[in-house]
Amino acid sequence: MKFTLSWLKDHLDTEATLDEIVDALNMIGLEVEEIDDKAALKPFVIARVLTAEQHPDADRLRVLTVDTGSGEPVQVVCGAPNARAGLIGAFAPPGTYIPGIDLMLAVGKIRGVESHGMMCSERELQLSDEHEGIIDLQEELEIGSSFAAYAGLDDPVIEIGLTPNRPDCTGVRGIARDLAAYGLGTLKDGHTPPAGGTDPCPVGISLEFGDTQPLCLGFALRMVKGVKNGPSPQWMQKRLTAIGLRPINALVDITNYVTFDRGRPLHVFDAGKVHGDLVVRRGRDGEKVLALDEREYEVNDGICVIADDRGVESLAGVMGGERSGCDDDTIDVLIESALWDPANIARTGRDLGIITDARYRFERGVDPAYMAEGMELATKLVLQLCGGVPSQPVITGYAEPEEKIVAFPVSEVKRLTGANVPREEALSILARLGFEAEGEGETVNVTVPTWRPDIDGKADLVEEVMRIYGVNRIDPQPLPRNTHINERILTTMQIRTRSVRRALAARGMQEAVNWSFIPADQAELFGGGGEALKLANPIAADMSDMRPSLLPGLLAGAQRNADRGHGDTALFEVSDIYEDDTYAGQHRQAAGVRRGTAGLEGSGRHWNGAAASVGVFDAKADALAALEACGAPVARVQIEAGAPDWYHPGRSGVIKLGPKVVLGTFGEFHPKALDRMGVDGPVCGFEIRIDAVPEPKRKATRTKTPLEISPFQALKRDFAFVVDADVAAAQIVTSVAGADKKLIADVRVFDLFEGPSLGDGKKSVAVEVDIQPTDRTLTDADLEALAARIVENVSKKTGGVLRG
Repeated sequence: MKFTLSWLKDHLDTEATLDEIVDALNMIGLEVEEIDDKAALKPFVIARVLTAEQHPDADRLRVLTVDTGSGEPVQVVCGAPNARAGLIGAFAPPGTYIPGIDLMLAVGKIRGVESHGMMCSERELQLSDEHEGIIDLQEELEIGSSFAAYAGLDDPVIEIGLTPNRPDCTGVRGIARDLAAYGLGTLKDGHTPPAGGTDPCPVGISLEFGDTQPLCLGFALRMVKGVKNGPSPQWMQKRLTAIGLRPINALVDITNYVTFDRGRPLHVFDAGKVHGDLVVRRGRDGEKVLALDEREYEVNDGICVIADDRGVESLAGVMGGERSGCDDDTIDVLIESALWDPANIARTGRDLGIITDARYRFERGVDPAYMAEGMELATKLVLQLCGGVPSQPVITGYAEPEEKIVAFPVSEVKRLTGANVPREEALSILARLGFEAEGEGETVNVTVPTWRPDIDGKADLVEEVMRIYGVNRIDPQPLPRNTHINERILTTMQIRTRSVRRALAARGMQEAVNWSFIPADQAELFGGGGEALKLANPIAADMSDMRPSLLPGLLAGAQRNADRGHGDTALFEVSDIYEDDTYAGQHRQAAGVRRGTAGLEGSGRHWNGAAASVGVFDAKADALAALEACGAPVARVQIEAGAPDWYHPGRSGVIKLGPKVVLGTFGEFHPKALDRMGVDGPVCGFEIRIDAVPEPKRKATRTKTPLEISPFQALKRDFAFVVDADVAAAQIVTSVAGADKKLIADVRVFDLFEGPSLGDGKKSVAVEVDIQPTDRTLTDADLEALAARIVENVSKKTGGVLRG
């Protein structure tokens, strides 16, 4: 929401400075996003042309000597046809930024003659589109004085960021009301008396919604005959231009002005182009309307329209139609002020892709009590600027808004905020904001003004009191400590998320934050693409589906880095993925990819030997590290084949905890998957499901268990087993460890051999077994018995035999 300082002072009687107003706006929750104090216009001064001589080498140029009020006249080369001696206009010295042509002015030579500045046109100062000649002021003015001050261009522009719950501040008057309540001035009378009217309005209006829910909650219409349309006055044009609107003509500018002045969108029809009476109804399939943006829109029964005997004339509450728009030939005008269903306006705007100032206000909720008076204000401006004779107003379908009364215990201010606001001051603040309080006890009944649809309960009233009283006046208080030992504050998922981020960052990976939606072909490639997860209104055509995996975004990010010369990239992300459109189908996952030589030991070339390309074991190590950070019992997980299709089938795995619980997957990516993603180079990755890790059992005490180190000698024994070639080494490791869980501390594969001596389809896997007794030193008999159990267990579970 933008407005100028002078515009604000039309409604607020105040002597406050710009800085004081900005500070007050921030304090009351209307956060100031930008201030344009017009400092860029200060260099422009009023100057007089002393002489104008023909340029020696150009027929269309003149060499001017210009008095700028600074002492010595300056030489300026000018091509304007109206440049002449005695002309008074706007001068820009070298070093000035010219906004209308986006140019930083410098001393230069034009056809061999030096030019030390510029005499400006209206377009160059963004006063209008006029560029045929330079500004000719036609009056005696002080030479050297500020042109911006003379032209009213030094009016600061303030932009605030409005939250959706403040529709009352979509108009300058609502902002002024809040500032007056804060104590920054007095709110001026903004009432507009009825314009009256001699004759009935010749155009009727009807609301025809049949058995369906009405989409129009009230409609006011008036005709003004004999208007003379044309440019709006300079004061109105300057204000509209300052907030980024292009002046069109007086009738259209009036509607735009009232929209921003009071937060009340209006529309004007050229009565001569309207055939018959107006009907407000639902659109019909196949109907089209050419809107004011010169685009044609097709409507349906979910869109509210205003139609006449020829068909649709306007998209109700969103945009008017080109066919009945007002132009310089308009003689009779219809002024419309209506109430529209906010949800329908929002849906219409989204469906048609239209964003307008009217939609912005109607979908948030305009003041229903100001519908008729808004039309009266527009009528008053039309009569002032365009003349004419008004008809009597026609109002249909309108019902006075019901009073909303909230029971407000004044003590809630203290309970919810801790601030000691006196009862009288709290009620005074509400009264200054337009609320009416009745009652003498601790609880009063507060009537909510019609322009505040966001107020529903007592907590909302507390917020109103505190933003005016000042949240900075709340003394900070420590939270009460109910126990001597603090309970855990973060949830398990929050703790795991933070832990896995730290663990992966410590492994040299950089965190990425990607969009939650990806192209449809990528979603299908990684197991998604269902209709339930397609976006109804994607922000871009290539972001149409909710992601079923974090890997597509990471792979695309790694490739973008590679395209820019950073081929050795390690990225990770911890976020949500979506299997379906239910809550149960949303999962928290951690994923990472490594590309090129970005392994744990480092990347790139080195005098001591080049780093190896990343592979499946890098991805496996990352996955297990992430699971360990989440608290998963990594020592008990199983690695199995059967990873998804986007992994290389022989260089990937699935991490399980037991036969059913899948914790994650890892591996090198399939060349076909990389090709479809447009990714090249060696790439590996992993993805684990954080919410699949079982919750650890709560311990009876938070005291750590004592460190127990066995005093007995540890031993190592090697075993080599001959198994079928398709038996995974992990199966052998699991079988060996399961032979005696108390004695066997660790099992590691250290050799793999395949050859004709073993037979076809056979291989040898050698493991090293760490044996750690805890209660006595083992004898030879104990070791032989353990070895026998190991061999028996491996044979039973894998079919392996001890290699001779």
